[in-house]
Amino acid sequence: MSKLLLTFYGDDFTGSTDALEQLTLAGVRTALFIKPPTPAQLKKFPGLQAVGVAGKTRSLVPKAMERELKPAFLALKKLGARHVHYKVCSTFDSAPHIGSIGRVMDVATKIFPAPFVPLLVAAPALGRYTVFGQHFARYGIGSTGAIHRLDRHPSISKHPVTPMTEADLRVHLAKQTKKRIALFDILKVVLPAKEARAAFAKLLAEKPDVILFDTLTVEHLALIGGLIDGYASAGRPLFSVGSSGIEMALAAHWTGRDALPRVLADRQVGPTNQILVGSGSCSPVTSGQIEWVLKHGFAEVPLNAVALANAKTAPKEIQRAAAAAAKLLQAGCSVIVHSTKSGSDKRVAAKLKGRTAEILGSALGKVLRDAIQQSKVGRMCIAGGDTSSYAARALGIEALEMIAPLTPGAPLCRAHAPKSPIDGREVVFKGGQVGAENYFEIVKHGKT
Repeated sequence: MSKLLLTFYGDDFTGSTDALEQLTLAGVRTALFIKPPTPAQLKKFPGLQAVGVAGKTRSLVPKAMERELKPAFLALKKLGARHVHYKVCSTFDSAPHIGSIGRVMDVATKIFPAPFVPLLVAAPALGRYTVFGQHFARYGIGSTGAIHRLDRHPSISKHPVTPMTEADLRVHLAKQTKKRIALFDILKVVLPAKEARAAFAKLLAEKPDVILFDTLTVEHLALIGGLIDGYASAGRPLFSVGSSGIEMALAAHWTGRDALPRVLADRQVGPTNQILVGSGSCSPVTSGQIEWVLKHGFAEVPLNAVALANAKTAPKEIQRAAAAAAKLLQAGCSVIVHSTKSGSDKRVAAKLKGRTAEILGSALGKVLRDAIQQSKVGRMCIAGGDTSSYAARALGIEALEMIAPLTPGAPLCRAHAPKSPIDGREVVFKGGQVGAENYFEIVKHGKT
């Protein structure tokens, strides 16, 4: 019988490390893989209780998503866990034409038949909340920024690929699937446990395909975890969609039942002399972080995105940038390699014709890999949700295990990357919205 409690597929790399962090801090030994792991790979990680796959479907069109997800879901089903989770960003980045979460549900429910699909997008610890179906997000995780309704968020509503122009998650999702979506609203979530279970049973009797859960505080998660855990079994795994709120909810429920050891989030990591940062993010949060470290001693290597968009000029640009980064690292500098520090470039997007994340992310990974090959830098950070999955693959990463938390949603990890210079080194994958202004300095100095 499988000892796995949960498996998950993340729609990008940075989001996948968020789920890895939540499970690890809850006492669930977890490994994150680039692809569904083989039996030989699993043997390298004895005692695993959860397995994740860091995917790239957030940047794919629906047909490509289907080609990617069908074999991945079938492979995860064979592992025998009670829960299978499709991990999405807590800002629900998606659209009918790209990263369609509705299409994911259409594919998955044919593989995982169950009474309903739980949908939990909120993650209060990360500044994400759902109330009466409307979703809200803080501007800058880990900062003191204001909370905005999703369609009025200064960054998320202006995302260059999947701008969120609708805050009601039911309305947004209805553009991607014909499945019937019900809401377990905040007034039901705050009921005493017995009454909440009765209200949930009544809602389920209406036979919705999907149930969206409101969540406002971390205290609400244990109740939600208990509600969905009751419908999961190894023989009939429950497929869910959502942010790392799914992991938080289930872990809170399991811990409350003393099914997990209590693990304190006090693991710490020391400072390092220098770090290498690669950024493919066009988020204004990341732009501010780049500006901050450049004023505080970091050196920069700007990528020529126009050159990378041309197959003839891309190899020379990758070689140039890698050599420049390696020279700065050899001189003892901390270095940031970035595709932009001023937001999305419409000229580049037009040239790349929908392959922006793939081309820029892959190029960024190649630059970082070549620079690391020529230096002794032991810690690195990759910023950008859409580009990170491609950068990780170009780096040759096979799997990650968490070392310690730094900022919620972006833990420090150990890379398992056979035949790659990054093997055994420390790495952080950071979403565009994650972190305070001095985030990259925090990565360098560790948690103090």
